Amino acid sequence: MEQPGIVVTGVSGRMGQMLARLVLGSDQARLVGAVERTGSDWIGKDLGQAMGGAANGVIVTDDAVSAIAQAQAIIDFTTPAATVGFAELAAQARAVHVIGTTGLSDDDLAAISRAARHAPIVRAGNMSLGVNLLVGLTRKVAATLGEDWDIEIVEAHHRHKVDAPSGTALMLGEAAAQGRNDALENLRTPARDGITGPRAEGSIGFAAIRGGDVVGEHDVIFCGQGERIVLRHLASDRAIFARGALRAALWGQDKGPGEYDMMDVLGLTS
Repeated sequence: MEQPGIVVTGVSGRMGQMLARLVLGSDQARLVGAVERTGSDWIGKDLGQAMGGAANGVIVTDDAVSAIAQAQAIIDFTTPAATVGFAELAAQARAVHVIGTTGLSDDDLAAISRAARHAPIVRAGNMSLGVNLLVGLTRKVAATLGEDWDIEIVEAHHRHKVDAPSGTALMLGEAAAQGRNDALENLRTPARDGITGPRAEGSIGFAAIRGGDVVGEHDVIFCGQGERIVLRHLASDRAIFARGALRAALWGQDKGPGEYDMMDVLGLTS
């Protein structure tokens, strides 16, 4: 069987370049397209040379329609507006759309859900194996402990990250809420400031740290009377996200239309 052709979007970014190199070096997939925003200096250049290496014959383009039309999968770590547009194109091409984009609004998610009626979409706030194991543990611990245990989620990322809390922190919050048989929107307490009053019982608090070149750190803290449980994941290399995304693109090749996440990809769905 021919290896699936993959398009990487936002290819000039750090994650885009890492994804492109990973696919180019894979013996399970082919890089058939590299997409950048209109106006990028990379448009029309050979991707290999644009990344500072030898030519590889893949020309960077802003014509996402043509690039995606020839692909079996799209790996997309870009912006919410761009991702919604790519979801529509992937649906038309019946291609797997792997979404690592964070900061998606309810309207964005609704548009992605509509696209998933026609093609498989794998979306996760974090593509790493370790984080998704942490999600499962968070759900289990939250289900085991009572509401008299307070839950706080603390995350840290590099100074250039534009959204907070991170997509991973929200994944963890959703897992904790599911463990308590509730929705995160009913329990979530955003970053605190000023005179906030006492903590609401059963609430899930969030705090975000931004600085330096931190790849990603997430703590889920369960605070009881006289004891605490801390579940932690530390990322030191962005390659973990790229490897997870490629795994998702390959996993989705024989899947029908619908919305999936990394728990599905890794077989961790309860």
